[in-house]
Amino acid sequence: MKALISNKVFRIVAFADLLQQSAIWIRNISLLFYVMEQTNGDPVAVSLLNVLEYTPIFLFSFIGGAFADRWNPKRTMITGDLLSAISIGVILLFVLAGSWQAVFAATVVSAIVSQFSQPSSAVMFKRHVPGELLAPAISISQGIMSLFIIVGPVVGTLIYSTLGLVYSLAAMIGLFLAAVLVQLTLPPSPRPPERRAVPILEDVKAGFRYIRGKRNLIVIAITFACIGLGSGLIQPLDIFIVTERLQLHKESVQWFHALSGAGMLVGGAAAAFLGQKLNPRVVIFVGIAFLSCSIIVEALSVWVYLTAAMRFSVGVMTAFMQIVLGAIMMKLVEEAYIGRVNGAITPLLMAGTLAGTAMAGPLMKTFTLVPVYGMSATIILIAAFASLSMKLGGNAANTERSAVHLD
Repeated sequence: MKALISNKVFRIVAFADLLQQSAIWIRNISLLFYVMEQTNGDPVAVSLLNVLEYTPIFLFSFIGGAFADRWNPKRTMITGDLLSAISIGVILLFVLAGSWQAVFAATVVSAIVSQFSQPSSAVMFKRHVPGELLAPAISISQGIMSLFIIVGPVVGTLIYSTLGLVYSLAAMIGLFLAAVLVQLTLPPSPRPPERRAVPILEDVKAGFRYIRGKRNLIVIAITFACIGLGSGLIQPLDIFIVTERLQLHKESVQWFHALSGAGMLVGGAAAAFLGQKLNPRVVIFVGIAFLSCSIIVEALSVWVYLTAAMRFSVGVMTAFMQIVLGAIMMKLVEEAYIGRVNGAITPLLMAGTLAGTAMAGPLMKTFTLVPVYGMSATIILIAAFASLSMKLGGNAANTERSAVHLD
């Protein structure tokens, strides 16, 4: 761990992540509360925030990953945060002029920019962090996000309730500009090997061909898609576990989210210390299988403490499993394809989640709560068995190295 902390690139990227997560959670909470106030709690307007956040992921993730492989990652990260700060400044002017609907644009711009800057962070890790330190680096990065699942809503609520929307937007501008200043201290990135100029869509297609030519990446893509679909089926129904099965007030759902976030924080820390010592194939299978079983337990449980314990445990296992998967991907993928592979595989999780979310309501009306949770558990269990198809180890590494380059 000392070697990782002494790595300058890791320290800078982690601190920039901390600033960015602070800005993102101020945005999430401030815009949510502000839109509810302006629309008298209109659920359509509130849900539109989520739609505007996730839609750009599908439209720009593939292209963003391809550009991340072409562009200088340091410059891309700095430009992304600078554009975020400028866009929020423009939106602030619209709000001061009385056009409150402009706040929706803040979510769109932030989502678009992140599809270019996030893959660039992965490229920086690949170039500057030694391979044996990638898993701890990813686990700490994941831990920062997990930490903000717990404290982000509290910080965002405090700032908005104390300062209001205008100063919340101003705080976001300051945080993004601070992230820019921090990232300016990153060392220059070595120039990648010159590649012949091709249209960007050809680069995207090359990324898909690269994934298709590597068995482990195909398995990871299928696993992500199944987990996304299964999780999406129950994500909107979470509130009904609290109100129908546990007979609690709907406001109590926040504490279960906090338990999940705390579990992810613990899981991230555990992965940093134990991830290199355990068989990754076993970790992934056990983690996904446990997630499947926990869904059944939550659906059947009428005991608050049992459900709470499952939420915490699922957070631990999910973070551990995601970090191990992320480390495997970083090791399997050549530097020239990091952005495109991230841009192709990660959205599959989101696509599955949104597809499951769209079906959740009608399925619950038709089959009730417990059967829908059973469907979710079954789909995720399929992902667990699919993950066993990964071939990790010396033979797999030789197979991956012998794959044909497709550029």
